[in-house]
Amino acid sequence: MVFVTLDIFRYFQSLCPQPKVESSILITKLMITIEDFQKVDIRVGKVIDVQDFPEAKKPAYKLTIDFGPEIGIKKSSVQLPQNYSKNELLNKQVLGVVNFPARQIGPFVSEVLTLGVPDGAGNCFLVTPDHQAPLGGRLY
Repeated sequence: MVFVTLDIFRYFQSLCPQPKVESSILITKLMITIEDFQKVDIRVGKVIDVQDFPEAKKPAYKLTIDFGPEIGIKKSSVQLPQNYSKNELLNKQVLGVVNFPARQIGPFVSEVLTLGVPDGAGNCFLVTPDHQAPLGGRLY
């Protein structure tokens, strides 16, 4: 049986990162394992078609993305018109999560989550490979 004194408990507690408070919102970081990360299947795809999505609540496109022979061709709704024209997106390589369930967005079914990061105004910049990568290549 192990007994921990209050002093030892407080010492170990002091070593743990404390949550930060920003703008009155409590923010904590959830640590995951490599096994958790490996459950998310992120693949390289190439945009082969771009259509306007006028039914969307916010300006968006409907992308058709080729993820190679293993995954195939998938559809994705993306809020990108603020930073990308349709011509800029055509044939662009992107990263997408291919193992989330499909999601109904208005009249459209989005089959993959195309990954991006916010710009200074909160609009999306795509996460893309620096060089041409094989279609279907998995992020690791």
